[in-house]
Amino acid sequence: MAYQSLRLEYLQIPPVSRAYTTACVLTTAAVQLELITPFQLYFNPELIFKHFQIWRLITNFLFLGPVGFNFLFNMIFLYRYCRMLEEGSFRGRTADFVFMFLFGGFLMTLFGLFVSLVFLGQAFTIMLVYVWSRRNPYVRMNFFGLLNFQAPFLPWVLMGFSLLLGSSIIVDLLGIAVGHIYFFLEDVFPNQPGGIRILKTPSILKAIFDTPDEDPNYNPLPEERPGGFAWGEGQRLGG
Repeated sequence: MAYQSLRLEYLQIPPVSRAYTTACVLTTAAVQLELITPFQLYFNPELIFKHFQIWRLITNFLFLGPVGFNFLFNMIFLYRYCRMLEEGSFRGRTADFVFMFLFGGFLMTLFGLFVSLVFLGQAFTIMLVYVWSRRNPYVRMNFFGLLNFQAPFLPWVLMGFSLLLGSSIIVDLLGIAVGHIYFFLEDVFPNQPGGIRILKTPSILKAIFDTPDEDPNYNPLPEERPGGFAWGEGQRLGG
């Protein structure tokens, strides 16, 4: 019964969130079991473009670090905010959600050529947090029961917490920058006088991912408390 309940809960996770979080967990498990090493996964432009190790364009987004507290908090944030986006503003728009993934991944890869980051998964998580926070501006958040603020400040609170821990904030800044570019092009600029929608989901993605019928048994994650776990809302996202 426990297996069936767990399986049902897993299958109720929307498809993109389920695929990405599963890929991250499996990649980390493979590293922990020493089936592969991080050296086979990290972002290296020379190996990608000169030695055609194309898989690194994807795998550097899937490894969130060794199993530990940082990995746990990264996975909590990734799962929570990725799922809320897919069930919220992207509900019934799977192709648009996939396109956001591709657009964000492309920009981070481009910026990754100029910054010394070998794994971009944590920055990608920050991007998801940023987009969700800007689309839910009136949601109240809580930082360890000490600091109350509205959702748009969440990425900056996380960056400030990273700074207090003495960690590099490059990861946070990259995620915020890419998230803001996407939010501006998708939500702000098209609504300005004379503005147009620059980001258009390719029809091939719509043909693959968008279906007219919706699962009547789908049970979305409640968003009454979008901050999730109070002890995790202000936790550092990366090592």
